[in-house]
Amino acid sequence: MTIEIKDVCKSFDGQQVLNNFNLNIESEHSYVITGPSGCGKTTLLRLILGLDECDSGSVKLLGDYKYPFINCGMVFQEDRLCEDYDAVTNVTMVSKKVFKETVIEELKKLLPEEALFKPVKELSGGQKRRVSIVRACAIPSDILIMDEPFTGLDEEARKTAIAYIRDKQGSGPLVITTHDTTGLEFGRIIDLGIAT
Repeated sequence: MTIEIKDVCKSFDGQQVLNNFNLNIESEHSYVITGPSGCGKTTLLRLILGLDECDSGSVKLLGDYKYPFINCGMVFQEDRLCEDYDAVTNVTMVSKKVFKETVIEELKKLLPEEALFKPVKELSGGQKRRVSIVRACAIPSDILIMDEPFTGLDEEARKTAIAYIRDKQGSGPLVITTHDTTGLEFGRIIDLGIAT
């Protein structure tokens, strides 16, 4: 699978955030999008996902693909969790094919056991991020896209989360945006502050 991002331009209120940006996102590869705030990291992800449209250029799925869409495991910049439900419920609700027992085992890889059945509104910001990561990885996907997934994580939790994501990546591509590329040297580092 290849997602071709070709000559993409995008502006907001007259401010250009992406200028003739090009990238091919390919299976079995990892991409780390970095750069200062406002350089277009989240915008790029929204264009890939089809949530926004390019001003010019194109984002296309290349190759002999059976469907006009792809399945994506997604961590948004905001947690987008159901605050009144516990961590286990937040993950199991993504699909009828996701079983509670499996989710409990997966969450325990990133969270203390006592955090699993509290309403997520009672969890710390870092714990919520880890629930979002497990949720994104809970079902098989064609691509994993994660917008600042390590916000609020200390060094040890970050290392554990990176290892977890890599284990769950499979053969599909992984795209991560982050200000801090520590521990992500396995991916192709793309600095939007330089690239656009």
